[in-house]
Amino acid sequence: MNDIYYETLDKMEKANVSREYVVGWASGYLQNPKREEQRLNEAYEAGYSDGEEKATDNWKQWVEK
Repeated sequence: MNDIYYETLDKMEKANVSREYVVGWASGYLQNPKREEQRLNEAYEAGYSDGEEKATDNWKQWVEK
């Protein structure tokens, strides 16, 4: 595992990013299979897609207030 994975997760956790996005991002980054269809949502799918692409800055739009 590389530092980018851990650093990005740490930044997202500290910034209060949507939990669904974080779980999706980590799953996509690690190339895990997607959740079952009834548990998918917009935040998870966006995170999964960004994780697959190894995108480390798109999470900022998913910060919860």
